[in-house]
Amino acid sequence: MKQTANLPGEFELIARYFAPLARGFPGAFGLLDDVAVIAPLPGHELVAKTDAIVGGVHFLHDDPPDLIARKALRVNLSDLAAKGAVPRAYMLDIMLPKTVTEAWIAAFARGLADDQNEYGVHLIGGDTDSTPGPVTVAIMAFGDVATGRMLRRGGARAGDTVFVTGTIGDAALGLTVLRGQLANLDTNAADFLVGRYRLPRPRVRLSPRLIGIANAALDVSDGLLADLGHLCEASELAAVIEAPRVPLSTAVRAVLATHSGHITTVLTGGDDYEILFTAPPEAVNELAELSRTLDVPITPIGRMRSPSIGKQPQITVLGESGKPLIFDRSGWTHF
Repeated sequence: MKQTANLPGEFELIARYFAPLARGFPGAFGLLDDVAVIAPLPGHELVAKTDAIVGGVHFLHDDPPDLIARKALRVNLSDLAAKGAVPRAYMLDIMLPKTVTEAWIAAFARGLADDQNEYGVHLIGGDTDSTPGPVTVAIMAFGDVATGRMLRRGGARAGDTVFVTGTIGDAALGLTVLRGQLANLDTNAADFLVGRYRLPRPRVRLSPRLIGIANAALDVSDGLLADLGHLCEASELAAVIEAPRVPLSTAVRAVLATHSGHITTVLTGGDDYEILFTAPPEAVNELAELSRTLDVPITPIGRMRSPSIGKQPQITVLGESGKPLIFDRSGWTHF
């Protein structure tokens, strides 16, 4: 990265703000080498995931830098969680415009440090570069899962119950708040929704406990309906979900009470980063106990079924009356 008036040189920047995040991980070599070394624990496989967030697309330009850093890390930890993997380390690529200041970098690094402490991961490498475009952050995260036990999208079975953790629609409505489209919403509700948009909650404590219970899983990033569609496609099945059973926060219910049309935003908006999974119906009691033990809501919302013949929709969403609801889109797409 070329030096700018706002920042020190690349290697000084790395030494000052990012090398401290690599302490405690021998294979990171203090970020003084070109590569890192990471090996899975005995009897485990290494799971890798990379995702990027782009200014103006996945976060707003005036979002706090520490929250941008934490969101960038957490969206990747969420994918590891959906696979049943325990996170261990990550690599960071960050592209910065010349308008970024050293104070911004310092806050960004503090955000990463906070989440490293929370999730037990270390920075082990990456790259810095300049860009004429918006801030862009790409992370590759690594985790461990017992050999042959990783949860995949394609393992669902006809008759499985569809479950989801947490609540759905908070983040999508949080973005709506930030865009000024819910100006009359109660301040506490608005703050809650914005917080869920800016800072996901990857379910890393729950995920290893789903191995042996769940048949298929993925995280909800593109939207509940879109991601359930991905699971259906990989499993070669269809699904029926009941909209009234989808778990909603008090803040989302407050929005829907006066703006019922936002049910589309809730079910298709994305950025929830909850775990969507299927399991046999007889697992419901075990999952209820797991929910209580870990204090993570787990809600059954529908079932998997064999695909229909012809051009029937892959996912059927039933409303309050039991009749199918129609949506003009299922979720977020990049292109």
